[in-house]
Amino acid sequence: MAVDEPITALFCTDGSALSLRALRRAREVIRTPDRAVVATVVEVEDPLSVSGIGHSAAVLSPIDLEQICRNRVAEGHRILDRTVTDLDLGDPETVVLYGDSGTELLRLAESLGASLIVAGTRGRGGWQRAVLGSVSDHLVRHAQCPVLTVHVDHHVDHG
Repeated sequence: MAVDEPITALFCTDGSALSLRALRRAREVIRTPDRAVVATVVEVEDPLSVSGIGHSAAVLSPIDLEQICRNRVAEGHRILDRTVTDLDLGDPETVVLYGDSGTELLRLAESLGASLIVAGTRGRGGWQRAVLGSVSDHLVRHAQCPVLTVHVDHHVDHG
């Protein structure tokens, strides 16, 4: 990327205090991008909850499933509102995505032509990352652009 090319930065958040602290710390070291996009990912309810077979058949009605999805999207928008208020990014675009966090964030980054992805990390090691997964690890390994991960110690409260 040439120095004079516009910078598009994708800021990823899950709404947690750790995520917000990580993004604040990232803002201390990067300039305000030409285009800022703040994104969060909400889980998609398992369709088998509605159309399952056997013991899981019709655990949720379609109306209940729709309400759960609306609630998750509303929470996603609240997360984005809090994050935008917390960061000094001007007037960023916001996006609520649905599905697997790593996969959907990479799709968004590619569609935006992102110059940089910014994400927090808890710094889980070895077995925890293997068992629990790591969105930031997935982004680092598969993104087509640079990824800035910011480790925030979850044992220390820096505000």
